[in-house]
Amino acid sequence: MNGASREALASGRERLDALTDNTSVDAAKLAEELAAVTTLLDREKSLRRVLTDPARTGEAKAELVTRLLAGQVGAQATELVSGLVRVRWSRSRDLVDGIEELASTADLAAAQRAGVLDDVEDELFRFGRILASSPELRAALADRRADGAAKSGLLGRLLGGRVNPVTERLVVRLVAQPRGRSLEGGLEALSKLAAARRDRTVAVVTSAVPLSDRQKQRLGAGLAKLYGRQMHLNLDVDPRVLGGIQVSIGDEVIDGTILNRLDEVGRRMAG
Repeated sequence: MNGASREALASGRERLDALTDNTSVDAAKLAEELAAVTTLLDREKSLRRVLTDPARTGEAKAELVTRLLAGQVGAQATELVSGLVRVRWSRSRDLVDGIEELASTADLAAAQRAGVLDDVEDELFRFGRILASSPELRAALADRRADGAAKSGLLGRLLGGRVNPVTERLVVRLVAQPRGRSLEGGLEALSKLAAARRDRTVAVVTSAVPLSDRQKQRLGAGLAKLYGRQMHLNLDVDPRVLGGIQVSIGDEVIDGTILNRLDEVGRRMAG
């Protein structure tokens, strides 16, 4: 997002944080209702154009939202969406993207309140690894010709009772309504949102063998000191790296694996 949309979403995040910080607000229910609004606006293109039309006053757009959502979602969701349409968006699609992000963030806030945010982060990461290792499963879930309900049912059989309910809801929404994103891109976005809940950065750590608790603590502390912020480690084991570790933080890769060193030696010899 750029310009006006970025500012609009930032204000929406602040309002959502104020809501979810209140323990009397059911964050999971709020997430479900915001997801329903996302579905509505994603389907009704003309409606979202009206709600982002700069020629209409913010108050008029907010009143329209109130009438449309009356009896469909709760007061908090209605208030939040009304606030979003009062401000300017660069593109009508950005409004839908913003509400979708707030829905996911509300679910993650529910996980954080329940003390299971770490579990959700890890489960999202592991699901991504499952997809990477199973082309058949990925193809079935990414098939745009397949019915959304069928894909949701497949995920229910795969994840039901095996992961936190928040993880399952996030993944099911992503698969059932990808909205033009790849599964990998959607999972990465969810992982970043989860990390942002506690102002942390995600580091993907690949090693030949599982790291010990002491090694994880030392690595986490070292990365936190290096980057000046708390790190969440997503751990992956890949025997192909032979030894050492590889750390990926966003687009930056710190490669200390034996395989990389052998590759470097090979390049020098070839040169």
